[in-house]
Amino acid sequence: MANIGLRQNLSQRQNLVMTQRLQQALKLLQVPTLELEQILRQELQGNPLLEEIEPEDELEDETVHEDEIAAMDERERETEMNTEDQERDWGDSWDEGFRGATNNSSYDEDDDLERPQKYIPSGQEDLSEQLQMAVPEGIERRIGEYIIGCLNEDGLLGCPVSEISAYYEVEDEIVDAVLHVVQGFDPAGVAARDLQECLLLQLAARGYEDSDEAHIITNHFEALKNRKFADIAREMKITPKDVQEIAQRIGELDPRPGLSVNAEGARAVVPDLEVVKVDDDGEEYAVYLNDSNLPRLRVSQAYEGAEKSSEDTIKFIDERKRHAEWVIKTIEQRRRTMIKVMEAIVVEQNDFFEKGAIALRPLTLQQVASTIGMHESTVSRVTRQKYVQTPRGVFPLKFFFSAGLDSDSGTEVAAKAVKIMIKEIIDAENTAKPLSDKKIVDMLQESGLKIARRTVAKYREQMGILSARMRKQF
Repeated sequence: MANIGLRQNLSQRQNLVMTQRLQQALKLLQVPTLELEQILRQELQGNPLLEEIEPEDELEDETVHEDEIAAMDERERETEMNTEDQERDWGDSWDEGFRGATNNSSYDEDDDLERPQKYIPSGQEDLSEQLQMAVPEGIERRIGEYIIGCLNEDGLLGCPVSEISAYYEVEDEIVDAVLHVVQGFDPAGVAARDLQECLLLQLAARGYEDSDEAHIITNHFEALKNRKFADIAREMKITPKDVQEIAQRIGELDPRPGLSVNAEGARAVVPDLEVVKVDDDGEEYAVYLNDSNLPRLRVSQAYEGAEKSSEDTIKFIDERKRHAEWVIKTIEQRRRTMIKVMEAIVVEQNDFFEKGAIALRPLTLQQVASTIGMHESTVSRVTRQKYVQTPRGVFPLKFFFSAGLDSDSGTEVAAKAVKIMIKEIIDAENTAKPLSDKKIVDMLQESGLKIARRTVAKYREQMGILSARMRKQF
């Protein structure tokens, strides 16, 4: 009979633990410079042991900055037992099982480095303010609020009028009247029941209710969507070219007016890095971090004589001092990592800086990670939401990474470069006889590129280019 009972066994196993400090370091690595400035300003307000270096002291402080960083490393090795925070490559201690934890944009309430949020009124709030000015309190305003609450992200009404009238137990005519008021709000076209009504509302707002554009949208909308200009021209007794010109003016209307309300507005792109050509006659480039707006930090010396304070005060000062040192060290590590990644990209994509996007080479995150001896996840975080100023313009770092296609020469061509080739071919085509995808494939293959027709069609659609039939000009 088996001996059943409780036993104690000792076992040893290696396990990775995500500390709060490592999570904060990873967040600092992936946020763009503009957000990092806000985070550091918040840190300055919350940590009395952290202070900003004044401009007049910055030159003098720069001479001892490297020594201070080295001293912080030494003190941290002596006092910290958790080695995850000491990794030079932050990705090495980032286990696959934890990746989802910081890939999202959520922040814990008790996070010392929580990203500050800027309040921006939503599109519904903006419409509600217009409603309060246009409709007095009562059932009509409540119906208006219900209508605004039913708008989808495109700004279109997502429920039938009959549903609203049944909810408030009123006649459809009352809801129609309130809907008509809401449809007069800014932006023009909002609260339309479908795309056709949305376009007509925009024409009405411009005073074009009786225009040719309104006639075509009202009577030939399906033919317009399928670009059957010849059929429309016969009915209107005008030329297909005239219809095409009308269709182009219709194309200037906004089919999704809700986006102009719900969006937070165009976000200013502030380059995090800068690539500068250092030799006009050669191919040498230097990489700089665009961090002039970031506050320069150092540990405050104001609390050096606090040895005679209470035990709690000494403990608080010690904790804040170690956290201040960690912030300074992490920002410095972030700076070095970003420059190292960008320098590797410049080496791999040197032809781009000389010849433009047509010369982009296939490049993966793993290639850069192997080149600089870091983890692929570290490179991914460095390139996320970051931009670089180059002699050829401002580009997201992700722009330089692309899959490759084979060519007859045995070398690979970047997918982004292939897209540029396709666009150049289409831009140069005879618009009266646009090129089919098969013809584009033949032209690319004549250039030595191996590509399938479905790949050309996919790239064309990704660039928002219509098919040959839809591109035809009269």
